[in-house]
Amino acid sequence: MATGADAREILEWCGGENDSGPLSKKDIINADMKKAKKATDALMYKRPQGMPREVYALLYSDKKDAPPLLPSDTTQGYRTAKAKLGCKKVRPWKWMPFTNSARRDGVVLYHWRLLTEEGKDYAWSKYNKTVQVPVYSEQEYQQHLNDDGWTKSETDHLLDLAQRFDLRFIVIHDRYDHQQYRKRSVEDLKERYYSVCAKLAKLRPSAGGVSDNYVFDASHERRRKDQLERLFNRTPEQVAEEEYLVQELRKMETQKKERARVAQDVQKLITAADTSAETQCAKRKATKRKLPHKLGAETAVVPETTGIKFPDCRSSGVTLRSQRMKLPTSVGQKKIKAIEQILAELEVDVNPIPTEEVVQMYNDLRSDLVLLYQLKQALGSCQYEEQTLRHRHDALLKMGGG
Repeated sequence: MATGADAREILEWCGGENDSGPLSKKDIINADMKKAKKATDALMYKRPQGMPREVYALLYSDKKDAPPLLPSDTTQGYRTAKAKLGCKKVRPWKWMPFTNSARRDGVVLYHWRLLTEEGKDYAWSKYNKTVQVPVYSEQEYQQHLNDDGWTKSETDHLLDLAQRFDLRFIVIHDRYDHQQYRKRSVEDLKERYYSVCAKLAKLRPSAGGVSDNYVFDASHERRRKDQLERLFNRTPEQVAEEEYLVQELRKMETQKKERARVAQDVQKLITAADTSAETQCAKRKATKRKLPHKLGAETAVVPETTGIKFPDCRSSGVTLRSQRMKLPTSVGQKKIKAIEQILAELEVDVNPIPTEEVVQMYNDLRSDLVLLYQLKQALGSCQYEEQTLRHRHDALLKMGGG
């Protein structure tokens, strides 16, 4: 269906100031962005004071339209916006010839271009980057670039190939004249080229006075390629052996960390045992010197450094003394069973009469039993580790002897 704009275009009648002048790219793409908002519309649809922004967004859309009665999809969203051409004149284009400055053959091609771009260089020629290969004179070569392994004609041939193939040394090595000159490797060609560049850079310092030439280490490159070739030529048996050795190395590192952790834990247990012994001796001496009715006050001053730390029952109200003999929740079930088993072997009552002295001594005994249990576990782990290392040592001796 034809619109009013189509009729005006057919009749060549385009009124208004906005339709004057040629059509630009901004007019086609950003036509909606050029429309300014009126002050009256801003005042009319201003959000009332106190109304939340989310509620106001439900009342009006971006175009300030009333909400529809039925669900509809009239917004642009992520769809491509339609071009609004209007009645402006299209920019003039012309079928014209052009030349590419990046080409050396001077070929003339044709394409459509704007009249404003007539006579300008081809837009894509700026991406043609070439390598600047150094040039030297006969006197410079004889004084500074002379080499016993290279002649001037061979050096000229190398630099000519470098200029033609933009320092692609694999291609240079493929196109190198090995019949007229000596057979050269890629590393030999690189070493000669970069040595010439470095010497010429010293003779002709740059404007800043510092030359940033690439230093090529030919011996390192040869060793690297030799190593890669050996790695590539490995047999499946060698690959499997290497993977096995890597796994064994990881196991050894894990065992080393585990041994260090166990040694640290054993050291902590030994320190705790020594501290516990010193604490018990101090308690016995204090018990002999002090009166019996001051035993509770004296034992409360001695710090707890044994295997179990019993909490202080200092809650308000009446409490039973037997609550002080209750094991804390931090003690695991294995330790509780080990304590009960050792108490049964020692024929010690599990629930003794909770007097002041019995409670303190019973708690100290169970703390020492827990410490003894941890020391036995650490000793068993160390003995197992020692046997494992001894068997491995014997196996290595047998392999070496065989």
